[in-house]
Amino acid sequence: MGSTAQARLPQTHPNGIRFGTAGWSYKDWQGVFYPPGMQHRKLHPLEYLARFFDTTEINTSFYGPIKPELATLWCRRVAAVNPSFLFTAKLYRAFTHSPIAVVGPTSAATIRPTDEDEVRTREGLDVLAHHGRLGALLIQFPLSFKNTSLNREYLDRLLRQFIEYPRVVEVRDSSWNNAETLAAFTHQNVGFCNIDQPLLGRSLAPTEHVTASIAYVRLHGRNYAEWFDSDNRNDRYNYLYNETELAGWKERIENVAAKAQTTYVITNNHFESKAGVNALELKTMVSGKRTLAPPTLLQKYPELRRFADPAEDSDAPPRLALT
Repeated sequence: MGSTAQARLPQTHPNGIRFGTAGWSYKDWQGVFYPPGMQHRKLHPLEYLARFFDTTEINTSFYGPIKPELATLWCRRVAAVNPSFLFTAKLYRAFTHSPIAVVGPTSAATIRPTDEDEVRTREGLDVLAHHGRLGALLIQFPLSFKNTSLNREYLDRLLRQFIEYPRVVEVRDSSWNNAETLAAFTHQNVGFCNIDQPLLGRSLAPTEHVTASIAYVRLHGRNYAEWFDSDNRNDRYNYLYNETELAGWKERIENVAAKAQTTYVITNNHFESKAGVNALELKTMVSGKRTLAPPTLLQKYPELRRFADPAEDSDAPPRLALT
C-alpha cells in the first residue's frame, strides 16, 4: 500500500469547483511558483502546475489561435500528472476586440474576424476537445463593448458560430448586467463570467450569475492606480488579494457552485504568481481543507502558510495516496 505521505493530486471540490490560474508561462514565475532551474530538469511548467490545480486558462489563445501540435503537447503533459485536468481557453481577440482597441472603443462595427481566423481557431480548440480537455471557451470583451442592439446582434451570431463548444461570455460594462442578458444566456446555455475588477465608471461590479451548466469566476485584481495609466500592462495585475477580500468571493463561489454543474475559478493577477497564491487560498477557504503549494511560493508569500503545506520537491509526478 502507498504511503499517505505521498504528494496528493489536486481534487475537484465536491460541488464541481475547479481552481486555477490564467496562464502558466511567465518569466517572473521562475523561482517563485516554479522551482529554480526547472527548465534543466526537463519538466514542463504544466506538469508542475497540474500538481496543484485541476484547471488553467489558456491566455495565449487570445493573442493568436492555438497551434494543434501545442494543444496536443499540453494535453499529454497534464494527463500524466492529473487525469482530471481541464483547460479553458480565451477566444482569439479577432472575434472580440477592435484591431485598434488600445486607442479606440470596441463594438460590432469595429470587430473584423476573417474566415481564416475561424479555421485556425477551431484547429486548436478541436484538439483540446478531442482529448476531452476543453472545459470552456471564454469569449472576453473589453470594457468599451457596451450593451447596444448592434452588439447584441453580433454576440448572438458569435455564440451560434461557436455553438459546439461550452461557451462563457465575459463582459466588463455594467450595461450587460440585466434580466434580458441573463435570460438570453440561459436560453443559449451560455455562462456569464462573474468578475472582480477595479470599479471605475460603469465597470461591472461583482456578480454571482449562473446561466448555464458551467459557471465562471475571474479575479483580475483591484489595482486602481495602474489599471489604465501604466505603461507596462503587467502592472495592472500586480495585486494580491487579502483574506477579507477573498472571503466575499468565497461566499459568491459557493452560491454559484450550488446552481452549476462545474464552476471555474480563475485568478488573473499573475504578476510574480500572486494568482497562484490567491487560487490556493480560495481553494482551501472553499474546501475547508489545507492544500499543497510549491515550496518556493510559500517562501515568497509566507502568509500562504495559513492555508497550504509545502509539496515535495521532486521531478516525479505525484501519486495518489492509497487508503
